Amino acid sequence: MAKSILHIDASARRATSVTRDLSKDVVARLNGDVVTRDLFDALPHIDESWIGANFTPEADRTDAQKELLALSDKLIAEVKAADVLVIGVPVYNFGIPTNLKAWVDMICRAGITFRYTEAGPEGLLTGKRAILVAATGGTPVGSEIDFATNYMRHVLGFIGITDVQLVAADRLSVDAEGSIAEAKAQVAELAA
Repeated sequence: MAKSILHIDASARRATSVTRDLSKDVVARLNGDVVTRDLFDALPHIDESWIGANFTPEADRTDAQKELLALSDKLIAEVKAADVLVIGVPVYNFGIPTNLKAWVDMICRAGITFRYTEAGPEGLLTGKRAILVAATGGTPVGSEIDFATNYMRHVLGFIGITDVQLVAADRLSVDAEGSIAEAKAQVAELAA
């Protein structure tokens, strides 16, 4: 049975993006049915009206509130339908770009993708795999100043996705050729 893959691109660069190129290589290696969500055209950020709609019980939501949550519902449906998420994670100023953070805010919804229990939060999107494809100019991936990949691992685990792998082309400003070659080797080692 073919895998369902959700491919998230978050780079502000279209033509020269390392994460876009490497994440395409990952998707090709996985060989499944692909849905691509390009965050180049930024998602709206959540605001007071969105939060109010989100915390209104579904049965009590007005048509306007339902409309405010429609994009979030669609993004969550994409995640739920996927067996594997391939997420391009460009590291900007030690963190993720705002368009990727807006996506995270839209998919992390209590009662839908996670819930709170007496034992703490419980992710509801279990049984999925995620592959983060990171690129940095100078930040070593996994270091104490990498607030991007560590954050994405945490967020994915929070919603129940604990099988998270990382392909990293870090420190591109130091050794771009070597870093990209190492990342391509990591892609080649990924289990399809």
